[in-house]
Amino acid sequence: MLRRVVEVVVPRRLGTSFRWLVGAIWSMNLGDGLLLAAGPLLVASRTHDAFLVALAAMVEWLPPLLFGLWAGVLTDRLDRRRLVIAVDVVRVVVLLALATAVALDAAPIALVLAALFLLATAETFADNTTGTLVPMLVPRTDLAVANARAQAGFIGMNQLVGPPIGAALFALAQFSPVAVDAVLIAAGAVLVSRVRLPEHGTRPDERRRVREDVVEGVRWVWRHAAVRTLVLTILIFNVTYGAAWSVLVLYARQRLGLGAVGFGLITTMQALGGLVGVLAYGWLTRRITLANLMRIGLVIETCTHLALALTTRAWLAMAIFFVFGAHAFVWGTTSITVRQRAVPTALQGRANSVNLVGVFGGLVVGSGIGGALAQRFGVTAPFWFAFGGSAVFVVLIWRQLRHVAHTDARPDEPGPEAGRPHDEPDELTAERPAG
Repeated sequence: MLRRVVEVVVPRRLGTSFRWLVGAIWSMNLGDGLLLAAGPLLVASRTHDAFLVALAAMVEWLPPLLFGLWAGVLTDRLDRRRLVIAVDVVRVVVLLALATAVALDAAPIALVLAALFLLATAETFADNTTGTLVPMLVPRTDLAVANARAQAGFIGMNQLVGPPIGAALFALAQFSPVAVDAVLIAAGAVLVSRVRLPEHGTRPDERRRVREDVVEGVRWVWRHAAVRTLVLTILIFNVTYGAAWSVLVLYARQRLGLGAVGFGLITTMQALGGLVGVLAYGWLTRRITLANLMRIGLVIETCTHLALALTTRAWLAMAIFFVFGAHAFVWGTTSITVRQRAVPTALQGRANSVNLVGVFGGLVVGSGIGGALAQRFGVTAPFWFAFGGSAVFVVLIWRQLRHVAHTDARPDEPGPEAGRPHDEPDELTAERPAG
């Protein structure tokens, strides 16, 4: 029975190494899901200042902006499996130190913020590198299936299961979700050690200056119309998203009247919406053109900010988060597939890092705006800003979305093979922030 379930979830044709990788991704996402709810709650337990709460979001979103391009260069130069394991070891050490400080009641807000920054820095390298492993392990025609399995783990563990458990553990003992996260990250690192990758990286005598490698990656992304459009869109939309979501824990408490567990349920509702997106994914991509699917998603996101700014009812807000979650899954999974199919293996790390800088660059700017607006005008002000900014950008980007079309072949691989599985989408779509 167990073998049958494993075969359905992770088909044998994807390979043993991919199964180990999926296990690692799911374990780490469960750990990160605990901290997704426990992190903001830990910050809010140490300060009620709206700007400091938004600053906590900023310090988690800043490292990809600062170190993302460097992470891309290291990903393309070094052994990717060893790089993931190394940075996960760093994450475990920081998590155990933070858990100990919280348990001893010796974790002021400054220490918590510093720990969050270190964790986000390590995660920048881990996530950027992990994102390049799937196309190294499975055939190009199976990328959509493989990414859907990995993203299902993100939705199920990081978004659905982890946050309410993390919030409940936090209510019992504030240090416990941090400690459990350390154990799960360590387990993920062990699973990654079982992955076997084809030969990759560059020899020391072949390496150029870091600046030259970075320029090559940025130039490639800029010259590729579809990937460039995705990066620009996610950059702008994450400014508005970051402004609103940076004060989400205060919005949940002050506007919706939710406690710790209720705040965790927000992420759960988004994850349930994401599961609906999983089920409808193939159906949507077969019936809606790529450009129109992206346009619908951006309209949904714009309306999400407006609806949250207007409502004071928790049940209605939960329904809104559900719809947003479905949109986020469709956007994110298909954007990943676009990049993996379009970008050569030797440039995967740098192309991912350029996208990462766009994602978190927008979030960092947005979180600063959101914190200032909430402190000056109240907790709903960032949502009004997000609605207005998103609406303007939708109008400006509407016609440019035509560039995101059939990006079906990587320069270093042959075209699509015949006999594509029926559950694979025939068209490629685009990305939302992770989280």
